[in-house]
Amino acid sequence: MNTVAYVTVDVFTSERFVGNPLAVIPDARGLTGETMQKIAAEFGYSETTFVLPPADPDHTARVRIFTPTAEIPFAGHPNVGTAFALGQQPEIFGKPVGDRLIFEEDAGLVNVTLLRSGEGVTGASIRAPGPLTIGGTVADELIARCVQIDPRSILRATHAPTFVSVGLPFAFAELDGLDTLGKARPNAAVFAEAATRHKEDKTGFSLFLYTRSAENPWHIRARMFAPLDNVIEDPATGSASAALGAYLTSLLSARDAEIRITIEQGVEMGRRSLINVDVRKSAGLVNEVLLSGSCVQAMRGEVRL
Repeated sequence: MNTVAYVTVDVFTSERFVGNPLAVIPDARGLTGETMQKIAAEFGYSETTFVLPPADPDHTARVRIFTPTAEIPFAGHPNVGTAFALGQQPEIFGKPVGDRLIFEEDAGLVNVTLLRSGEGVTGASIRAPGPLTIGGTVADELIARCVQIDPRSILRATHAPTFVSVGLPFAFAELDGLDTLGKARPNAAVFAEAATRHKEDKTGFSLFLYTRSAENPWHIRARMFAPLDNVIEDPATGSASAALGAYLTSLLSARDAEIRITIEQGVEMGRRSLINVDVRKSAGLVNEVLLSGSCVQAMRGEVRL
C-alpha cells in the first residue's frame, strides 16, 4: 500500500493546540491534484499544503494550497507553517535548508525567512506576493446581515467595508468594539447572497471583521468567516491580516511610514493566534508587507493512498 508522510503544525502561536492548525505534505511527488484535494478534505483544516520540487532550481519548492473544497493561489498561515515544517528538515529535495526560502505559488513567488532561536526554527516571516489591490465597497446592511449584528455598529470613519487583497481578496469591516465582534454569528444563506453580489472573491465571500484597541490602534482583534461547504470561522488568517495592514497603512496621511501591527484572532474559538504585520510605505505607496509568526509542531504520520 502506498503512503505519503505528513506533519501538522499550529501556526501563529508558540503553544500547542491553539493557533491555526495546518497539515503539510513535505514531499507530494506523485500525487495528482485530485488526490491532493481528497487529502485536504480528509484533514478538514482550513488549508493543507503540498510541497513539490520547484520549476526553477534557484527556488526552494513549489507549494500548492488546498482548502477542503478548492485549491487557492495564496494564503498566509499555510506559507508560515509550511516554511516552519520544512525548516525542521536537514534538506529540501536534496538541497540544504537555509534561512531564506522561495516558494513558487499560483499568486507568484513567496519569499520566506525562517525565524530561529537557540532551540532552532521557531516560525517564519513571509513577504506578501501581490501588490496592495483595493476593490469595491460592500453595503453595511449586507455585512450586518452576514453576521447578524446591528449595521450601526459598523464604523466608517477610516474606511467603508471594502474588498482588499495582497494575493487573496477579503471584505473588511471595522466594528465598534469587542462586544459587537464577540456577538457576530454567520448566516450561511446571506453569505451565499453576498457571493452572488460580489465577484471579487472567486471562492465566495470571505469576511474579515476587526476592532482596534483604544490604547493602541495598531493592536487589532479580529474574526474571519469564510464560505466552504458551510460558513466557518478561521482562527488565524495571514493573507487577510497582511491585506488589512497594507490597507490601513495606505490610508495614513503620511507619505512615508513603517508600521508594525499585531492582530489577535481566534480568541472566541479558543484558538488564540498572534499575527505580526510589518508594512513599509514610501512616496505614498505601500511597497513592502511582511507577515510573521511563531509555530509549534503538533502531529506527524502517514496518509494511506
